[in-house]
Amino acid sequence: MQAQDRPQPTAGKAPIVNINKPQTFFLANGLKVMVVENHKLPKVTFNLTIDNPPFAESDKKGVDELCSYLIGNGSTKISKDDFNEEVDFLGATISFNSHGAYASSLSKYSGRILELLTYGALYPNFTQDEFDKEKAKLLENLKSQEKSVPVIANRVVDALTFGKSHPSGEYITEQTISNITLADVQANYNNHFAPDNSYLVIIGDVKFKEVKPIVEKLFGSWKKTNTTYQSYTAPENAPFTQINFIDVPNASQSEVSVVNSLNLKMSDKDFFPAVIATYILGGGFNSYLNMNLREEHGWTYGANAIIGAGKYVTKIRAASSIKTAVTDSAVAEFVKEIKRIRTEKVSEQTLNEVKAGYIGRFVMQVEKPQAVARYALNIETEGLPKDFYENYIKTINAVTPEDVLQAANKYFLINNMRIIIAGKGEEVIPGLEKLSTPIFYFDSFANPTEKPIYK
Repeated sequence: MQAQDRPQPTAGKAPIVNINKPQTFFLANGLKVMVVENHKLPKVTFNLTIDNPPFAESDKKGVDELCSYLIGNGSTKISKDDFNEEVDFLGATISFNSHGAYASSLSKYSGRILELLTYGALYPNFTQDEFDKEKAKLLENLKSQEKSVPVIANRVVDALTFGKSHPSGEYITEQTISNITLADVQANYNNHFAPDNSYLVIIGDVKFKEVKPIVEKLFGSWKKTNTTYQSYTAPENAPFTQINFIDVPNASQSEVSVVNSLNLKMSDKDFFPAVIATYILGGGFNSYLNMNLREEHGWTYGANAIIGAGKYVTKIRAASSIKTAVTDSAVAEFVKEIKRIRTEKVSEQTLNEVKAGYIGRFVMQVEKPQAVARYALNIETEGLPKDFYENYIKTINAVTPEDVLQAANKYFLINNMRIIIAGKGEEVIPGLEKLSTPIFYFDSFANPTEKPIYK
């Protein structure tokens, strides 16, 4: 008997989960600080998160990515070599990006590590030499991927789902990278790396009364920017289900994605039913899509479905890399399984197995400092009830087959989906044309184009 064929053990009584609540305080500049004392191990972690709304970079797409590469790559407070040497000597970990920073160390070094974190995050030294190096690497990476079918597929999926002028739909090109200057990176940092929408989560072997004055001293001079963020028109889903095809002559298989945009917040009452419905559709080995496309037909090594959730518009995407010769057949099976999750109630056994998996993974995570930090942050940034994670297991266990069915019908828009395929048109298009689904053609940058002509 294969491992995946063995019946799962009967779920026992749900465990009681106690998550330490943070002690909080604010700085005058808007930074919210959350401290969770945990003295089991002599360790501490710091998570600085800048929770800005999404913003478009337009003809300089890539400036925020370059900013991520350059933050922590030098400071006006300490040389790059001295910084790296001291972090290594202390056995610590520090990382930076344009949306925050992370550090972990033994608690006896916590004060110095937090100071080093502020050196890199709040006092970066953006030099022309480092900028030129990172820009060249970004360009080289882009060129190396220009014929990658998955990269092309991902780019077109987001561009068509959200629109090319939307923050979630715009993409990097050689031209947008070439447009970026060092001054642009500095301006990006100055405008967006600020305490206005920021959180510092500290977890570990520290005392609130001792760490509070240290944070106030190190972060108190960090200045607000009051940057105004524009709102974006909500993307529109396709008026009818359609195939959007990108011809990639070098493709050895077809990248198939079935996608629609949606708005799903973690605080929504159908958040868990929607997540569970997505998992049943394509979240695990025994999911509808994987059992159909891989196990029954052998057309792929795996199929999946992922649903996004948060304050801003996101998407659901079911996807797989499919053998070229059976692309049209796979498309029909994608549609079949999405219709199935929308019309058939999931069995109690399947639902209980999925619930048990979620609960098991959750219980394993709650002892990890990074997970506790993420939970504390989510409660703030996603507007969740304070007891969201204490009630996590109870809320999951309360999900019914009817809830899953309703969520699938609400979020899996079978009549307004884009079936986006990047593949070898000469071999794939004839089969797709036999399906009763309109086909529209796009180039590798999501621009409409004519149907390819082959000799």
